[in-house]
Amino acid sequence: MTALTGGPRANIRQVAALAGVSHMTVSRVLNDHPSIAPATRERVLVVMRELNYRPNSAARALASRKSSRIGVVVDSVIEFGPASTLRAIEDAAHDRGYTVSSFAVSADRAVTAHDALVSLMAIGIDALCLITPRTSSIDLLREVSSGIPTLVVKAEPEDDFFTVSVDQRMGAALAAQHLIDLGHREMLHLAGPLDWLDARGRERAWREHLERAGLRAREPVVGDWTSDSGYAFGSVVEPDFTAVFAANDRMALGLIHAFTERGIRVPQDVSVVGFDDVPDARHLLPPLTTVRQDFRALGTLGVATLLAELESDDVPQRSLIEPELVVRQSTAPPRLAILPHSRGLPPDDVNGNINARE
Repeated sequence: MTALTGGPRANIRQVAALAGVSHMTVSRVLNDHPSIAPATRERVLVVMRELNYRPNSAARALASRKSSRIGVVVDSVIEFGPASTLRAIEDAAHDRGYTVSSFAVSADRAVTAHDALVSLMAIGIDALCLITPRTSSIDLLREVSSGIPTLVVKAEPEDDFFTVSVDQRMGAALAAQHLIDLGHREMLHLAGPLDWLDARGRERAWREHLERAGLRAREPVVGDWTSDSGYAFGSVVEPDFTAVFAANDRMALGLIHAFTERGIRVPQDVSVVGFDDVPDARHLLPPLTTVRQDFRALGTLGVATLLAELESDDVPQRSLIEPELVVRQSTAPPRLAILPHSRGLPPDDVNGNINARE
Protein backbone atom coordinates (compact mmCIF):
# COMPACT_ATOMS: atom_id res chain seq x y z
CA MET A 1 0.00 0.00 0.00
CA THR A 2 3.00 2.29 -0.42
CA ALA A 3 1.25 4.56 -2.91
CA LEU A 4 -1.26 5.62 -0.24
CA THR A 5 1.39 6.50 2.32
CA GLY A 6 3.61 8.74 0.28
CA GLY A 7 6.12 6.03 -0.56
CA PRO A 8 7.28 4.88 -4.01
CA ARG A 9 4.64 4.76 -6.71
CA ALA A 10 2.99 1.36 -7.04
CA ASN A 11 3.92 -0.62 -10.14
CA ILE A 12 2.31 -3.33 -12.21
CA ARG A 13 4.28 -6.07 -10.45
CA GLN A 14 2.87 -5.10 -7.07
CA VAL A 15 -0.65 -5.09 -8.46
CA ALA A 16 -0.12 -8.56 -9.92
CA ALA A 17 1.32 -9.94 -6.67
CA LEU A 18 -1.49 -8.64 -4.48
CA ALA A 19 -4.18 -9.73 -6.94
CA GLY A 20 -2.65 -13.18 -7.24
CA VAL A 21 -2.31 -12.98 -11.02
CA SER A 22 0.48 -12.58 -13.54
CA HIS A 23 1.90 -9.33 -14.85
CA MET A 24 0.41 -10.25 -18.23
CA THR A 25 -3.07 -10.54 -16.73
CA VAL A 26 -2.83 -7.05 -15.23
CA SER A 27 -1.70 -5.73 -18.63
CA ARG A 28 -4.72 -7.36 -20.26
CA VAL A 29 -7.05 -5.77 -17.72
CA LEU A 30 -5.48 -2.38 -18.49
CA ASN A 31 -6.05 -2.97 -22.21
CA ASP A 32 -9.62 -4.25 -21.69
CA HIS A 33 -8.80 -7.65 -23.14
CA PRO A 34 -11.99 -9.75 -23.55
CA SER A 35 -10.35 -13.02 -22.46
CA ILE A 36 -10.18 -11.96 -18.78
CA ALA A 37 -12.85 -13.49 -16.55
CA PRO A 38 -15.09 -10.87 -14.88
CA ALA A 39 -14.12 -12.00 -11.36
CA THR A 40 -10.43 -11.74 -12.20
CA ARG A 41 -10.90 -8.33 -13.78
CA GLU A 42 -12.72 -7.04 -10.72
CA ARG A 43 -10.06 -8.40 -8.34
CA VAL A 44 -7.32 -6.62 -10.29
CA LEU A 45 -9.31 -3.38 -10.39
CA VAL A 46 -9.89 -3.52 -6.63
CA VAL A 47 -6.15 -3.86 -6.00
CA MET A 48 -5.45 -0.99 -8.38
CA ARG A 49 -7.83 1.22 -6.41
CA GLU A 50 -6.34 0.15 -3.09
CA LEU A 51 -2.83 0.95 -4.29
CA ASN A 52 -3.95 4.08 -6.09
CA TYR A 53 -2.17 2.55 -9.07
CA ARG A 54 -1.86 4.68 -12.19
CA PRO A 55 -0.45 2.97 -15.30
CA ASN A 56 2.44 4.62 -17.06
CA SER A 57 0.83 7.21 -19.32
CA ALA A 58 3.40 6.85 -22.11
CA ALA A 59 2.99 3.09 -22.25
CA ARG A 60 -0.80 3.39 -22.21
CA ALA A 61 -0.70 5.91 -25.04
CA LEU A 62 1.49 3.61 -27.08
CA ALA A 63 -0.81 0.68 -26.40
CA SER A 64 -3.86 2.62 -27.58
CA ARG A 65 -2.32 4.17 -30.71
CA LYS A 66 -1.67 1.78 -33.58
CA SER A 67 1.72 2.38 -35.20
CA SER A 68 1.99 -0.88 -37.18
CA ARG A 69 5.48 -1.22 -35.73
CA ILE A 70 7.03 -4.05 -33.72
CA GLY A 71 10.02 -3.26 -31.52
CA VAL A 72 12.77 -5.86 -31.24
CA VAL A 73 15.70 -6.01 -28.83
CA VAL A 74 18.26 -8.59 -29.95
CA ASP A 75 21.21 -9.69 -27.86
CA SER A 76 24.46 -10.61 -29.65
CA VAL A 77 23.21 -10.02 -33.17
CA ILE A 78 26.56 -11.17 -34.60
CA GLU A 79 25.72 -14.75 -33.63
CA PHE A 80 23.96 -16.88 -36.23
CA GLY A 81 20.89 -17.75 -34.17
CA PRO A 82 19.89 -14.24 -32.99
CA ALA A 83 20.70 -12.71 -36.40
CA SER A 84 18.67 -15.33 -38.26
CA THR A 85 15.75 -14.92 -35.86
CA LEU A 86 15.76 -11.14 -36.36
CA ARG A 87 15.73 -11.50 -40.15
CA ALA A 88 12.86 -13.98 -39.95
CA ILE A 89 10.82 -11.65 -37.73
CA GLU A 90 11.44 -8.74 -40.10
CA ASP A 91 10.25 -10.80 -43.07
CA ALA A 92 7.17 -12.12 -41.25
CA ALA A 93 6.24 -8.64 -39.97
CA HIS A 94 6.58 -7.17 -43.46
CA ASP A 95 4.25 -9.84 -44.82
CA ARG A 96 1.64 -8.77 -42.25
CA GLY A 97 1.98 -5.05 -42.98
CA TYR A 98 4.19 -4.19 -40.02
CA THR A 99 7.62 -2.59 -39.81
CA VAL A 100 10.31 -3.60 -37.33
CA SER A 101 12.48 -1.25 -35.31
CA SER A 102 15.36 -3.15 -33.73
CA PHE A 103 18.18 -2.47 -31.33
CA ALA A 104 21.21 -4.73 -31.01
CA VAL A 105 22.70 -5.05 -27.54
CA SER A 106 25.49 -7.12 -26.02
CA ALA A 107 27.88 -7.07 -23.11
CA ASP A 108 30.46 -5.07 -25.08
CA ARG A 109 28.17 -2.50 -26.73
CA ALA A 110 27.42 1.02 -25.54
CA VAL A 111 23.68 0.49 -26.07
CA THR A 112 22.24 -1.43 -23.13
CA ALA A 113 19.02 -3.41 -23.08
CA HIS A 114 17.52 -0.71 -20.87
CA ASP A 115 18.47 2.00 -23.40
CA ALA A 116 16.93 -0.05 -26.18
CA LEU A 117 13.63 -0.55 -24.35
CA VAL A 118 13.35 3.16 -23.49
CA SER A 119 14.11 4.17 -27.09
CA LEU A 120 11.53 1.78 -28.53
CA MET A 121 8.84 3.06 -26.20
CA ALA A 122 9.70 6.62 -27.19
CA ILE A 123 9.27 6.05 -30.94
CA GLY A 124 5.97 4.19 -30.51
CA ILE A 125 5.46 0.44 -31.00
CA ASP A 126 2.42 -1.82 -30.93
CA ALA A 127 4.26 -4.85 -29.59
CA LEU A 128 7.67 -5.81 -28.25
CA CYS A 129 9.88 -8.82 -28.98
CA LEU A 130 13.04 -9.74 -27.12
CA ILE A 131 15.50 -12.11 -28.75
CA THR A 132 17.34 -12.58 -25.50
CA PRO A 133 19.77 -15.39 -24.99
CA ARG A 134 20.79 -14.12 -21.53
CA THR A 135 19.03 -14.18 -18.17
CA SER A 136 19.93 -10.53 -17.50
CA SER A 137 17.68 -9.29 -20.32
CA ILE A 138 14.71 -11.22 -18.92
CA ASP A 139 15.31 -9.74 -15.47
CA LEU A 140 15.39 -6.26 -16.97
CA LEU A 141 12.13 -6.78 -18.82
CA ARG A 142 10.44 -7.68 -15.52
CA GLU A 143 11.56 -4.34 -14.10
CA VAL A 144 10.50 -2.26 -17.10
CA SER A 145 6.79 -2.90 -17.58
CA SER A 146 5.63 -1.83 -21.03
CA GLY A 147 1.90 -2.51 -20.89
CA ILE A 148 1.94 -3.83 -24.48
CA PRO A 149 2.03 -7.38 -25.86
CA THR A 150 5.50 -8.77 -25.24
CA LEU A 151 7.12 -11.87 -26.68
CA VAL A 152 10.38 -13.48 -25.60
CA VAL A 153 12.29 -15.79 -27.93
CA LYS A 154 14.03 -18.16 -25.52
CA ALA A 155 14.51 -21.78 -24.64
CA GLU A 156 12.72 -22.02 -21.29
CA PRO A 157 9.07 -21.17 -20.53
CA GLU A 158 8.30 -17.82 -18.92
CA ASP A 159 5.18 -17.16 -16.82
CA ASP A 160 5.14 -13.39 -17.36
CA PHE A 161 5.47 -13.26 -21.15
CA PHE A 162 4.60 -15.14 -24.29
CA THR A 163 7.49 -17.30 -25.45
CA VAL A 164 8.36 -18.98 -28.72
CA SER A 165 11.40 -21.12 -29.33
CA VAL A 166 12.91 -23.95 -31.26
CA ASP A 167 12.86 -26.85 -28.81
CA GLN A 168 16.46 -26.74 -27.64
CA ARG A 169 16.08 -29.68 -25.31
CA MET A 170 14.68 -31.87 -28.06
CA GLY A 171 17.56 -30.84 -30.33
CA ALA A 172 20.18 -31.88 -27.78
CA ALA A 173 18.35 -35.16 -27.20
CA LEU A 174 18.34 -35.86 -30.95
CA ALA A 175 22.11 -35.34 -31.06
CA ALA A 176 22.67 -37.58 -28.06
CA GLN A 177 20.46 -40.38 -29.34
CA HIS A 178 22.08 -40.30 -32.76
CA LEU A 179 25.49 -40.88 -31.21
CA ILE A 180 24.16 -43.57 -28.87
CA ASP A 181 22.53 -45.36 -31.79
CA LEU A 182 25.88 -45.37 -33.59
CA GLY A 183 27.42 -47.14 -30.60
CA HIS A 184 29.19 -44.27 -28.82
CA ARG A 185 29.42 -44.62 -25.05
CA GLU A 186 32.10 -42.05 -24.13
CA MET A 187 30.99 -38.62 -25.32
CA LEU A 188 31.78 -35.01 -24.50
CA HIS A 189 29.72 -31.84 -24.75
CA LEU A 190 31.38 -28.63 -25.93
CA ALA A 191 28.86 -26.16 -24.50
CA GLY A 192 28.13 -22.54 -25.26
CA PRO A 193 28.33 -19.87 -22.53
CA LEU A 194 26.01 -21.10 -19.80
CA ASP A 195 24.57 -17.65 -19.08
CA TRP A 196 22.85 -18.07 -22.46
CA LEU A 197 19.48 -19.72 -22.00
CA ASP A 198 19.77 -21.78 -25.18
CA ALA A 199 23.20 -23.10 -24.18
CA ARG A 200 21.91 -24.01 -20.74
CA GLY A 201 18.90 -25.82 -22.19
CA ARG A 202 21.07 -27.85 -24.56
CA GLU A 203 23.54 -28.80 -21.82
CA ARG A 204 20.83 -29.92 -19.41
CA ALA A 205 19.01 -31.98 -22.02
CA TRP A 206 22.27 -33.61 -23.18
CA ARG A 207 23.16 -34.56 -19.62
CA GLU A 208 19.71 -35.89 -18.80
CA HIS A 209 19.51 -37.96 -21.98
CA LEU A 210 22.85 -39.63 -21.35
CA GLU A 211 21.97 -40.36 -17.74
CA ARG A 212 18.66 -41.92 -18.76
CA ALA A 213 20.60 -44.16 -21.15
CA GLY A 214 22.86 -45.27 -18.28
CA LEU A 215 25.87 -43.42 -19.65
CA ARG A 216 28.34 -41.13 -17.94
CA ALA A 217 27.58 -37.47 -18.47
CA ARG A 218 30.95 -35.74 -18.29
CA GLU A 219 31.26 -32.17 -17.15
CA PRO A 220 30.96 -29.98 -20.24
CA VAL A 221 33.78 -27.95 -21.71
CA VAL A 222 32.47 -24.39 -22.05
CA GLY A 223 33.27 -22.40 -25.18
CA ASP A 224 32.18 -18.93 -26.30
CA TRP A 225 30.31 -19.85 -29.53
CA THR A 226 33.29 -18.93 -31.74
CA SER A 227 35.22 -21.28 -34.00
CA ASP A 228 38.37 -20.05 -32.22
CA SER A 229 37.17 -21.54 -28.94
CA GLY A 230 36.48 -24.87 -30.65
CA TYR A 231 39.92 -24.74 -32.25
CA ALA A 232 41.61 -23.92 -28.93
CA PHE A 233 40.00 -26.90 -27.23
CA GLY A 234 40.75 -29.25 -30.11
CA SER A 235 44.38 -28.17 -30.12
CA VAL A 236 45.10 -29.37 -26.58
CA VAL A 237 42.67 -32.15 -25.70
CA GLU A 238 43.82 -35.77 -25.75
CA PRO A 239 40.60 -37.57 -26.67
CA ASP A 240 39.49 -40.26 -24.26
CA PHE A 241 36.08 -40.06 -25.89
CA THR A 242 34.75 -41.14 -29.27
CA ALA A 243 32.28 -38.31 -29.96
CA VAL A 244 31.69 -34.61 -29.30
CA PHE A 245 28.42 -32.71 -29.35
CA ALA A 246 29.26 -29.05 -30.00
CA ALA A 247 26.56 -26.55 -28.99
CA ASN A 248 26.86 -24.71 -32.30
CA ASP A 249 28.32 -25.29 -35.75
CA ARG A 250 31.03 -22.64 -35.43
CA MET A 251 32.65 -24.38 -32.47
CA ALA A 252 32.33 -27.68 -34.30
CA LEU A 253 34.16 -26.14 -37.27
CA GLY A 254 37.06 -24.98 -35.10
CA LEU A 255 37.22 -28.34 -33.36
CA ILE A 256 37.41 -30.27 -36.65
CA HIS A 257 40.09 -27.88 -37.92
CA ALA A 258 42.27 -28.52 -34.85
CA PHE A 259 41.69 -32.27 -34.96
CA THR A 260 42.65 -32.39 -38.64
CA GLU A 261 45.91 -30.54 -38.00
CA ARG A 262 46.79 -33.05 -35.26
CA GLY A 263 45.96 -36.10 -37.34
CA ILE A 264 42.81 -36.93 -35.37
CA ARG A 265 40.36 -38.06 -38.02
CA VAL A 266 36.69 -37.08 -38.10
CA PRO A 267 34.67 -39.29 -37.98
CA GLN A 268 37.05 -42.28 -37.94
CA ASP A 269 38.62 -41.34 -34.58
CA VAL A 270 36.10 -38.86 -33.16
CA SER A 271 32.57 -38.13 -34.38
CA VAL A 272 31.36 -34.52 -34.20
CA VAL A 273 27.79 -33.17 -34.09
CA GLY A 274 26.97 -29.45 -34.29
CA PHE A 275 23.87 -27.35 -33.75
CA ASP A 276 22.14 -24.74 -36.00
CA ASP A 277 22.84 -26.05 -39.53
CA VAL A 278 24.53 -22.88 -40.75
CA PRO A 279 24.51 -22.53 -44.55
CA ASP A 280 28.11 -23.75 -44.89
CA ALA A 281 27.71 -26.81 -42.65
CA ARG A 282 27.14 -29.06 -45.64
CA HIS A 283 30.41 -27.86 -47.20
CA LEU A 284 32.75 -28.55 -44.30
CA LEU A 285 35.24 -31.37 -44.60
CA PRO A 286 33.68 -33.64 -43.63
CA PRO A 287 30.15 -32.27 -44.09
CA LEU A 288 28.76 -31.68 -40.62
CA THR A 289 26.05 -33.67 -38.88
CA THR A 290 24.03 -31.07 -37.02
CA VAL A 291 20.67 -30.06 -35.54
CA ARG A 292 18.74 -27.72 -37.81
CA GLN A 293 16.72 -24.83 -36.38
CA ASP A 294 13.97 -23.43 -38.61
CA PHE A 295 14.41 -19.72 -37.98
CA ARG A 296 11.94 -18.70 -40.67
CA ALA A 297 9.21 -20.70 -38.95
CA LEU A 298 10.29 -19.18 -35.63
CA GLY A 299 9.94 -15.62 -36.93
CA THR A 300 6.57 -16.34 -38.52
CA LEU A 301 5.26 -17.89 -35.30
CA GLY A 302 6.58 -15.05 -33.17
CA VAL A 303 4.93 -12.34 -35.25
CA ALA A 304 1.68 -14.31 -35.48
CA THR A 305 1.64 -14.64 -31.68
CA LEU A 306 2.10 -10.90 -31.12
CA LEU A 307 -0.51 -9.90 -33.69
CA ALA A 308 -3.03 -12.40 -32.34
CA GLU A 309 -2.61 -10.84 -28.90
CA LEU A 310 -3.09 -7.37 -30.38
CA GLU A 311 -6.31 -8.57 -31.99
CA SER A 312 -7.52 -10.13 -28.70
CA ASP A 313 -7.36 -13.68 -30.01
CA ASP A 314 -6.53 -16.63 -27.79
CA VAL A 315 -2.78 -17.17 -27.82
CA PRO A 316 -0.84 -20.08 -26.28
CA GLN A 317 1.53 -18.96 -23.54
CA ARG A 318 4.37 -21.02 -24.96
CA SER A 319 4.96 -22.31 -28.47
CA LEU A 320 7.71 -24.70 -29.57
CA ILE A 321 9.05 -25.60 -33.00
CA GLU A 322 10.62 -29.01 -33.44
CA PRO A 323 14.24 -29.11 -34.63
CA GLU A 324 15.56 -31.62 -37.15
CA LEU A 325 18.64 -33.83 -37.01
CA VAL A 326 20.60 -33.60 -40.28
CA VAL A 327 22.97 -36.54 -40.62
CA ARG A 328 26.05 -36.02 -42.77
CA GLN A 329 29.58 -37.43 -42.83
CA SER A 330 31.05 -36.13 -39.54
CA THR A 331 29.55 -38.98 -37.50
CA ALA A 332 30.12 -42.74 -37.71
CA PRO A 333 30.28 -45.78 -35.44
CA PRO A 334 33.29 -45.68 -33.08
CA ARG A 335 36.40 -47.57 -34.12
CA LEU A 336 36.61 -49.31 -30.73
CA ALA A 337 33.10 -49.72 -29.41
CA ILE A 338 32.78 -49.87 -25.61
CA LEU A 339 30.69 -52.84 -24.54
CA PRO A 340 27.27 -51.61 -23.43
CA HIS A 341 27.17 -53.75 -20.30
CA SER A 342 30.28 -51.95 -19.02
CA ARG A 343 28.09 -48.85 -18.63
CA GLY A 344 25.06 -50.61 -17.21
CA LEU A 345 23.25 -51.05 -20.54
CA PRO A 346 21.73 -54.36 -21.57
CA PRO A 347 24.01 -56.50 -23.78
CA ASP A 348 21.47 -56.49 -26.63
CA ASP A 349 21.93 -52.72 -27.06
CA VAL A 350 25.13 -53.19 -29.04
CA ASN A 351 23.35 -52.04 -32.24
CA GLY A 352 25.75 -54.10 -34.31
CA ASN A 353 28.63 -51.70 -33.74
CA ILE A 354 31.05 -54.28 -32.37
CA ASN A 355 31.59 -55.26 -36.02
CA ALA A 356 32.89 -51.74 -36.63
CA ARG A 357 36.12 -52.43 -34.74
CA GLU A 358 39.33 -52.18 -36.71
